[in-house]
Amino acid sequence: MKEKMKYRSPREKRRNIILCIIALLLAIAFLFPLYWILCMSFKSDSESFGKIVTYYPHNFTVQPWIENFSDKDFLASLKNSTCIALMSMCISMVLGVTAAYGMGRYKVPGSKGFMLSFLVTQMLPASLMLTPMYLIFSKLHLLGTYIGPALAIASGSVPFIVVTLRPYFKNVPTALDDAARIDGCNVLQSFIRIMIPAIKTGIITVLVISFLNGWNDLAYSMTFNVKPEMRPLTANIYRFQNKYGTKWNCIMAYGAILVLPVILLFVFLQKYIVSGMTAGAVKE
Repeated sequence: MKEKMKYRSPREKRRNIILCIIALLLAIAFLFPLYWILCMSFKSDSESFGKIVTYYPHNFTVQPWIENFSDKDFLASLKNSTCIALMSMCISMVLGVTAAYGMGRYKVPGSKGFMLSFLVTQMLPASLMLTPMYLIFSKLHLLGTYIGPALAIASGSVPFIVVTLRPYFKNVPTALDDAARIDGCNVLQSFIRIMIPAIKTGIITVLVISFLNGWNDLAYSMTFNVKPEMRPLTANIYRFQNKYGTKWNCIMAYGAILVLPVILLFVFLQKYIVSGMTAGAVKE
């Protein structure tokens, strides 16, 4: 690497320096809102409402975080978001991965039409699906339950999983299937023991995204969970606004808690997510 840098022309070195500076400025621009959320969440009331803007907490306090975690409504919302996200993720993975396996490994009549319908489903906005889903769930007595919004969220995640994982399954050599059959595996055992580990990066990618779809949902959870105690975190952030004003430090702490799982997932699984978004895109 040092030898390559040594033989680069001054023009190439200047170009690399400029690109690095641009990349650094873009990173600062995108990360500054996150920094500001964390900064405000550790400020006191007097400092957050002060006329002088401070870019770091002068009076460091964790009181906004304590207020959130000591609130029963917040803990109930946290439980609701977790349950809805996990249920929608499980439903999406079971239906999406198996459908992608069937579409990728077998010759299915009308497969092009199926894939086109999956792509069209991805384009439909959530607002368009609310009314028909509400009528269906009301007849099935799923309103006010976790399964209602979980099914609605999964209906949007399954097409994405199928479109993403189908190229993975197509690129897995058929020799692996044959070897598994010779060793005595049936179709289900071959799927679980051979196929799933072979496309691990793709599985992790769609797993994370399907979880985040449920964690970040607002429209379905607000519509199908008619009981206030069943609402998720995304629906209850308004409770820090009252007739006496807005508690911005508590709102920022609430927002930080809301985005923290997203950040942790991408930090610890970024190598799988990045490789998973590209590995199945090109047929070798």
